[in-house]
Amino acid sequence: MKLIGKADFSNFVDDLIENDTREVIGVQAKSNKFAFDPLGSSEDLRLDYDVTILPPKKYFMPQRETLVKYNTHEGEMKPVNEVIPRIIIGVHPYDIIAIQQMDKVFEETHSDENYLEKRRQSVLVGVNMKNASDWSFADTMGTSTTESGYDLMLTDIGEEYAVEIGSVRGSELLNQAKTKLNDVGMEEIDKVKQFKEELPEKFRSDPKFDPYELPKLLYEYYGKDEFWEENAEDCLSCGTCNLVCPTCYCFDVKDVNDITLTKGERLRTWDGCMLEAFAEVAGDENFREEKAARYRHRYMRKGRYMYNKFGDIACVGCGRCSEQCLPDIADPVEVFNQMKEGSDEI
Repeated sequence: MKLIGKADFSNFVDDLIENDTREVIGVQAKSNKFAFDPLGSSEDLRLDYDVTILPPKKYFMPQRETLVKYNTHEGEMKPVNEVIPRIIIGVHPYDIIAIQQMDKVFEETHSDENYLEKRRQSVLVGVNMKNASDWSFADTMGTSTTESGYDLMLTDIGEEYAVEIGSVRGSELLNQAKTKLNDVGMEEIDKVKQFKEELPEKFRSDPKFDPYELPKLLYEYYGKDEFWEENAEDCLSCGTCNLVCPTCYCFDVKDVNDITLTKGERLRTWDGCMLEAFAEVAGDENFREEKAARYRHRYMRKGRYMYNKFGDIACVGCGRCSEQCLPDIADPVEVFNQMKEGSDEI
């Protein structure tokens, strides 16, 4: 762990923007929201934000991505992987944990080089949360802090940042700072410890469940159709909860032909299980036509299916889905609490 003054850190970020060959991404204010975007100056960087509109997964799995370009007239088909090396500054612990889950999905099931090469070419600079969204329950999910997955992790301890070094790449990046880095003493270590101990106060206090109860609860509730129908009644099937989630990775693939029909490209775009057409198959069949079935699938995937496959609870408690759901029916805490209370009554 090292110490860097806040003014020195700003100068460090400006130097990266000016001189590093990689694109420097950081969290910036967008009206009354926050978003990851390319930085033009350290003055735009906001490390005191609560939550971003979209998670940083968009840099590893873009919303729209060309996978293949083809020319049938010339008999050519060329794989495409547009990789931009990046330094991403200001990633909260829950998003780092979500990225670690995504890494497993894209590496262990069917290795996806488009995703993996973008990850290899990115440096993650995390920041421990100074503020949390009113919807966030990351502490309940065990994702308010993390000991791995980052290259550097910042903690605001007043006039300085304590910088935890998580990788060789992080150490190499920090060595680019044109300022003296100080070693931490017991006083600074205690400040970091106190910062993390006070984190639970920033999050919602209403969750009544333990995250590792969820696989069992969801198993018990799978066949309770009335439960899912009541909770999904006002769902708009808009898919917003899928699109803002840091652990959702479903996609659609389509071929887009040139008007000449001799060339084109194969595109990958984000998709979501809450969308009505998501489960359509050949013959106009839809094996998840009812919105209650789609609603149930979303929760099963977060709390049971991914746990059965990888041992991960795929909800990290960021609160994005709850905050951005127009009919206010996407809050996992509400659904999981109902299941917990119903299970206790049995």
